Amino acid sequence: MMHGFEASAAETGDLLGSVRRALRVLEAVAAGGDGITAKAVARRAGLTLPTTYRLLHTLVHEGYLVRLHQSRGYGLGYKLTGLHRRLCQQLEVTPGVLSVLHQIHDECAAAAYFTVFRDEEIVVAEVVDSPSARRAEPLDVGFHQAPHATAFGKVMLSSLPAERRRDHLRQQGLPRLTERTITTPDVLEEDLAGVRRSGVAIEVGEFQGGLSCLAAPVFDAGGKVAGALATSVPVELFEQRHRQLGDAVRAGATRVSQLIGGTAQP
Repeated sequence: MMHGFEASAAETGDLLGSVRRALRVLEAVAAGGDGITAKAVARRAGLTLPTTYRLLHTLVHEGYLVRLHQSRGYGLGYKLTGLHRRLCQQLEVTPGVLSVLHQIHDECAAAAYFTVFRDEEIVVAEVVDSPSARRAEPLDVGFHQAPHATAFGKVMLSSLPAERRRDHLRQQGLPRLTERTITTPDVLEEDLAGVRRSGVAIEVGEFQGGLSCLAAPVFDAGGKVAGALATSVPVELFEQRHRQLGDAVRAGATRVSQLIGGTAQP
């Protein structure tokens, strides 16, 4: 017979397992698109069909999925819209900020990024791209790794007090991503000092070989760096268009600063 603690641990493990399986089903429907069948979901999620049906029914009941009767399949539910809207609010991705990103993307034919501080992390809050000007993989919403190798990461690292910056880099480390990645603390400090002086950060092939990124800071109402606006293009395009990219990103960062804090510069 199970003791109370053992029973509680078993129940907790089963609950966590159920949550993980439900999330796998949700991700499978998102990846499969409208009309994906239960059999296809089970195959993608690696679950038995009876388990998949049970989880699909629960997720439909709770509003996270919908049953599409005409296609006899499933799709994402409308409750996710509210979650996405609240996440955007928490990351300060307002319609105005999104409009600025679209303008940079349209003007420069380049992917545009907005990053913010969230707790102790430098996080990608929004990306605007297109098939002809795709984002750098894996720079998607939620990406928070390798700030020492990205232009937006350097902008935001350069704004931190020295002790906080050292703590941040100690936790993240300075992994070598390409042969151009800066992995020496003293060299990185010199690079960040240059970012503070110029007001922009540029990296060429440090995050990914053949890719260049440029970023400018976004300020809050108190004049502190609250985030960054950035763009990325292949190296050969950057060499031709770095002036246009720099002007567009600086202007965009100024507009986002005004939207977020009512200020354009510190």
